[in-house]
Amino acid sequence: MLALWTVPALADEAPDAQLAAAAPRNTIEEVTVTARRREENVQEVPVAISVIGGEALESQGAYNLNRLTQLQPTLQFYSTNPRNTFVNIRGIGAPFGLTNDGFEQGVGIYVDQVYYNRIASATLDFVDVEQIETLRGPQGALYGKNTTAGAINITTRPPSFDFEGKAEVSLGNYGFKQAKASISGPLAENVAARLSISNTDRHGTVYNTATNQYQNSQDNLGIRGSILWRASDTLKVTISGDQNLQNPICCVQPYALVGTTQRALNRQYAALIARFPGYAVPSTNPFDRLTNNDAPIAVRNEIGGASAVVEWEVGPGKLTSVSSWRYWDWGPKNDRDFTGLPITTKSENPTKQQQAAQEFRYNYEGEGFNFVVGTFGFYQKIRTKDVQDSGTAASAWFLAPSSALSNNPAVLANQTAKNDIRLDNNSWATFSKVNWDVTDKFTLSPGVRVNYDSKKGLYNSVVTGTASNGTRQIVSSDPTSPSYNDPWTAAQRGVQASQFFNVKYNDWNLTYDINLAYEVAPDINTFAT
Repeated sequence: MLALWTVPALADEAPDAQLAAAAPRNTIEEVTVTARRREENVQEVPVAISVIGGEALESQGAYNLNRLTQLQPTLQFYSTNPRNTFVNIRGIGAPFGLTNDGFEQGVGIYVDQVYYNRIASATLDFVDVEQIETLRGPQGALYGKNTTAGAINITTRPPSFDFEGKAEVSLGNYGFKQAKASISGPLAENVAARLSISNTDRHGTVYNTATNQYQNSQDNLGIRGSILWRASDTLKVTISGDQNLQNPICCVQPYALVGTTQRALNRQYAALIARFPGYAVPSTNPFDRLTNNDAPIAVRNEIGGASAVVEWEVGPGKLTSVSSWRYWDWGPKNDRDFTGLPITTKSENPTKQQQAAQEFRYNYEGEGFNFVVGTFGFYQKIRTKDVQDSGTAASAWFLAPSSALSNNPAVLANQTAKNDIRLDNNSWATFSKVNWDVTDKFTLSPGVRVNYDSKKGLYNSVVTGTASNGTRQIVSSDPTSPSYNDPWTAAQRGVQASQFFNVKYNDWNLTYDINLAYEVAPDINTFAT
C-alpha cells in the first residue's frame, strides 16, 4: 500500500494527547462500541461481539463484506453475484441459492444507523470506515428490523472541524488497482463536511474461450459525502449521501467436476453432453480457470441513498431520529446453462428496489439503570422484469432421449419466458431494552420487541413457444387452452409453463430476551442470554 499524502489535524496537541503518546505501548486501549445503541466500553456489553477498527481494515486489505469474513469469526459470506449473496452468522441467516425476493436476510446490516435491507445493496466497497461491530445472536430488542442471526454495525468517520485528508493507492496481481481518497474540514463555525471516493479495478480471473476475454473482473466506483451541523450544544444533525456503481464483466464458472445425481443415467451429465459430439469444455481442470459460456455476461449493480440523523440531548437522555431512503438497480446478464451450448441463450432479470425507513429512539441514563426505547417503520418496493430465451440445443438437453422431439431443435428453440415479479413490504416495530445494575457486579437486562409485517407479492410468468403448426402459442397449464394437447406445447410445458400468483400476508409478532451479566473481575465479564 502506498500512502500518497496525509494532512494531520492543525490543532496543537493537548497535554492529554502528549501523555497518551508517552504511555507504555503494551497497555490495552479501551474499545468503545455502540452495539446497544449507546456509547460504552465493549468489556461491559453482555453480547457476543467482535470489533475491528478502520486502521485494521485498511492494513488487512478488507475493503468489503467478503473480505471482512477473514477477520470476523463465525461470519460467513456466500456469493455468485451481488443479488445471489447471503451473509450468515454461526451458520444462521437466509438460505443461499436462487434469490427469492420474499426472503429477508437474517443478518441486519447497518451503516451509520441506516438499515440496508437487501444484501445486494450492501456489497459496496468500504471507504472511510471508523469501526465495524459484528453482534452474534438475535438483536431484535435493540434494533427495529429483523436481526435473527445477528447484526453488522458499520460506522464511518464523521466530518471533522479540523482540516484533514488522506489518499492511498493499492496494487496487486491480476491488474488489481484500488484508489481511495477523503477530505474533511469546516465549512462554517458549526458546520463540517467530509467527502470520500473509492475506485477498485481488477482483471477477470476466468478466461472465456468463446468470447476471448477474461471475465469475473472487478469495476467498482463509490462516492460518499456527509455534512455535520452542530446546531447547539445539545443538538446535532448529520446529513449523508452515497452512490456506488459496480459494472464488472461477471459472472461465469469454470468446469469443476461431475457429481452423480438421482436422475436416470440417460439424464446424467455424461449422457447429456454425449448428445453433442462436437462439443467439449475447454478444460476439466478447474485450476486452469477456463470456460466457454456463450450467452451475454454482465453484472451492473448500482446502489445509493441519503439519510438524516438528528441527535438531541433531552433531559437525562438522548433522542435520536434516523430518516433514510435508499435504492438498488440491478442489471444482470447470465448464461444459465453454464456451457458453450445454445441451451439458454438469454437470462436477464433486471431489478429495481427502493426503500424508506424512519426510526425514533430515546436513550435514558439513570442512577443504576438505563434503557433504550424506540419505534421503527420501513417500506420497500421491488420490481423485477425477467426474460429467458431457449436456443437450438435446448430440446436435446431438456427433453428425455426417449422422446422423438428431443432430436428436433425447433421444439424448444425460441421458447421465451417474460416474468413480472413484484414485492411490497411494510414493517413496523417498537422495541425496548433495560439495563438494571442489581449490584455493583450483577446486571439484569430484559428486552422486548413487538413487530408487524405486511407483504404483498405478485409473480406473473408468460411463456410462449412454437406449436407444431409453426404458430406462436402461450405455453399454458390450463387444459382448456386451445394448444394444450399440441405435442410441441406439451413438451415445452414440461420444461417451463406460464404461472401466476398474487399473495398477501401480514402478521404480528412478540419477541423478548433477557441478559444476565456478572463482572468476575474488572477485565473478566461473564454473561448469558
